[in-house]
Amino acid sequence: MAALKLPHSPRLIQGRQSLVPFPASTMLFPKPPSSPLYNYSFATSSGFLTRTLALFSPGIVACKSSSLRGVRGNQSRIRSASVQHVAEELMEDQSKYSLFSGDSIRQRFLDFYASRDHKILPSASLVPDDPTVLLTIAGMLPFKPIFLGKIPRQVPRATTAQRCIRTNDVENVGRTARHHTFFEMLGNFSFGDYFKKEAIQWSWELSTKEFQLPPERLWISVYEDDDEAFEIWHKEVGVPVDHIKRMGADDNFWMSGATGPCGPCSEIYYDFHPERGTADVDLGDDTRFIEFYNLVFMEYNKKDDGTLEPLKQKNIDTGLGLERMARILQKVPNNYETDLIYPIIEKASALANISYPLADEQTKLKLKVVGDHLRAIVYIISDGVLPSNIGRGYVVRRLIRRVVRAGRSLGIKGERRDNLEGAVLPIIAEKVIELSTHIDPDVKIKAPRILEELKKEELNFVQTLERGETLLEKMLADASSNAEKSGTVPCLSGKDAFLLYDTFGFPVELTTEIAEEQGITVDMNGFDIEMENQRRLSRAAHNVVKLAVEDGTNLTNNINKTEFVGYDTLSTQAVVESLMVNGSPVIQVSEGNDIEVLLNKTPFYAESGGQIGDHGFLYVTGGEKQQTAVVEIKDVQKSLGDLFIHKGTIKEGVLEVGREVEAAVDAKLRQRAKVHHTATHLLQAALKKLISQEISQAGSLVAFDRLRFDFNYGHALTDTQIEEIEQLINGWIEASTSLKTKVMPLNDAKEAGAIAMFGEKYGEQVRVVEVPGVSMELCGGTHVSNTSEIRVFKIISEQGIASGVRRIEAVAGEAFIEYINVRESQMKNLCSMLKVKAEEVTTRVEKLLEELRMSRTEVANLRTKAAEYKALMIANKAFEVGTSQKIRVLVESLDDVDADSLKAAAENLIDTLQDPAAVILGSCPEEGKVSLVAAFTPAVVDLGIQAGKFIGPIAKLCGGGGGGRPNFAQAGGRKPENLPSALEKAREDIISILSQKTS
Repeated sequence: MAALKLPHSPRLIQGRQSLVPFPASTMLFPKPPSSPLYNYSFATSSGFLTRTLALFSPGIVACKSSSLRGVRGNQSRIRSASVQHVAEELMEDQSKYSLFSGDSIRQRFLDFYASRDHKILPSASLVPDDPTVLLTIAGMLPFKPIFLGKIPRQVPRATTAQRCIRTNDVENVGRTARHHTFFEMLGNFSFGDYFKKEAIQWSWELSTKEFQLPPERLWISVYEDDDEAFEIWHKEVGVPVDHIKRMGADDNFWMSGATGPCGPCSEIYYDFHPERGTADVDLGDDTRFIEFYNLVFMEYNKKDDGTLEPLKQKNIDTGLGLERMARILQKVPNNYETDLIYPIIEKASALANISYPLADEQTKLKLKVVGDHLRAIVYIISDGVLPSNIGRGYVVRRLIRRVVRAGRSLGIKGERRDNLEGAVLPIIAEKVIELSTHIDPDVKIKAPRILEELKKEELNFVQTLERGETLLEKMLADASSNAEKSGTVPCLSGKDAFLLYDTFGFPVELTTEIAEEQGITVDMNGFDIEMENQRRLSRAAHNVVKLAVEDGTNLTNNINKTEFVGYDTLSTQAVVESLMVNGSPVIQVSEGNDIEVLLNKTPFYAESGGQIGDHGFLYVTGGEKQQTAVVEIKDVQKSLGDLFIHKGTIKEGVLEVGREVEAAVDAKLRQRAKVHHTATHLLQAALKKLISQEISQAGSLVAFDRLRFDFNYGHALTDTQIEEIEQLINGWIEASTSLKTKVMPLNDAKEAGAIAMFGEKYGEQVRVVEVPGVSMELCGGTHVSNTSEIRVFKIISEQGIASGVRRIEAVAGEAFIEYINVRESQMKNLCSMLKVKAEEVTTRVEKLLEELRMSRTEVANLRTKAAEYKALMIANKAFEVGTSQKIRVLVESLDDVDADSLKAAAENLIDTLQDPAAVILGSCPEEGKVSLVAAFTPAVVDLGIQAGKFIGPIAKLCGGGGGGRPNFAQAGGRKPENLPSALEKAREDIISILSQKTS
């Protein structure tokens, strides 16, 4: 193939060289008929024009308010009409100033590969169906099972715009021009179809023809030993040798993990400064280059011994960063100032009354953090992840806290409108939602829930921040006190600074500033160590997509997927394809062994979509239809795509591979599952109808004895609401409505209004289960034919299980009868014990509880009196300390006195000893428990001695802690054996302190 000719030199615009060459008489990028290419309103609404003008004429800046805090100092102001005039002149010459929007780049990429026989597939959820990663961190992740050969390819070629989240290097966001938490990876994929030649040629054509990047500004990297790729780039594409760099394995050999698919990769870089020449070029120089397209040639499998073997099916996995390409085409200095992110930054700037173009770098950094993180937060919450302290929920919570911190430091104040109660994030997030149309249309549908969750989390965290300020004050006081005792320079430990940063969202620079004001340093080395430990854990948890060819793959290479016939029948003849014991394949298994069985077809439903697997039996018959083996099946799971693994125990006989069996499902248990699954659909419909249309499923369990339904909602349901839900569902049951089930294309089902059930993965063809007039769900589970089969529905519990997530448990059909029978039996026993009728139980229990309360009060009073008596008996053990002022001191143990009585005894002793006096008491009220109390009179407190600070270190000696007011404090511990030595330490300390204070 002849080398491609490089196009003519770029044209000059007003004396400056354009990053994108274009002919004088046509628009920069001709508009395809159906693509949303241009967004001229972006020029004026997003701040693009303002930023462009500021670069060339700093004195010309459009101001939205008369007072902007972008830079510390005077700002030039002009009438908005001046900017409008300039804008109109620019818009008149569209051929020179057309803007290539992020939405158009995405669409052009997809259309380019669609025209080359690639199937356009939708972005997968940010919550992956992969236990090795928390979130979708790469464009290839949804295709991992295909690359591993676990499931067959549905198409030979595909192209996607995949939403991704990475938080392993979150601290770099805003500091570099390209780091993000949320980003879109545009990819084209080949599953055993085309390979290097086509991938390389198309990537070049896309870059230089479709996006019209100047070829002389593009550099190529290849793996150092990949001569094939080098030759294609140079001889067939025509890239000069001095623009191709061979690089080592660390940079250009892609590996999914210690073992598994791998291969060399090649990358395309854009050169912002070609004037620097070609000598000693470093493609890692971020000031000059940006990598925007990565091509992975997946051609090897790395074995356990480290050797590489060729893959039977060679694959192509590519990724083009949308934000990076937008930066190049829109000619802005960093990814944040593209139309994908800048409108969010502009919204935050307006709330902070800041001009971004004139802001200092630290202010810009904080605005970039807000713009970047809010994109990630909105899309993660939209995909069903709510803030929490574990897993994905902690990722969301941490990002929200970083945004709140950044916003507060910028001076952004919430508006008390629309029930926001002062929250800021929902206001800025509205802009993210506005920009989401072509990224994920579901975001706008879920907007009310997203904004409510943001509001709630922000307001809670603001309270946490305020507690952090209080904790910092205490930490600084302790640091000063410790330094005074030891005669050293006061220093706040790195661990304390990191605790404030990580738990309370306190910026370390703010901690340092406040500490310095009080003459206290901060151990930044210790802080950095703690931070690096967290980063290491974060990288390990988030930054690796593991692809490993597992042992089970070899086992199933020659086994076809299991044919499921369970929708139509509960028994069928099947052939044993494979047997496994303890995960290892076997040919024959005898009685008493637990086994896993693979059949060529099955009526058993495998656990999925919340519904548990069927139970039943496998029967092997011999001559004259006599049973020779019986296998009891207790669970069925899906593995490696569509293989059904039947788990059970051989009750009789011997089972062999290749034998024919009768597979029979337990009909009664299947019916229970069907009842509960259909009831789950009715429950979701009732919640949407009676409580909120924004309610969405967050998890479910369809079992034989009950159903469980988790849903996103911020408030507990009232008893009245629960009754109304039950009445509505039972009305639907009584209506005896026949269900409709059909298979249709996924898009048709969504257009018809079908709701996706949580945990299900869908192909192009989906199964739709409809209760006419009530609900329509995408669901692969088993269901009743008519709602009358459910018989009755009853909610047995409703509770919160996480922030913003509620859980309902309910029973229906036969399980309801069992539930009522159990409760009736319990009521009969209770009536027998209390010797009352059922309707009198409540009154009798209330009376017993009142009697118990009165008895406990009486016992507590007696204990208090006993403690006070003991106190009077030991009052004469008080001794005096001090020279200039005599202070009466008492340090004693009161044996097994409980905490409340110990408190009463201390108060009684203080009254007895009178001011000035100090009382420290301890006791062991029960096994493994210590109680301590310190009581100081006003004269002692005036000496600068605080009970709360005094008792804390003493309690630590007993394995506990505590604190309180300056005049009175309580503490506890878990080591009673240490109480004598702790009280002796208290005696020594109080004598020493009082002696110094009164000398």
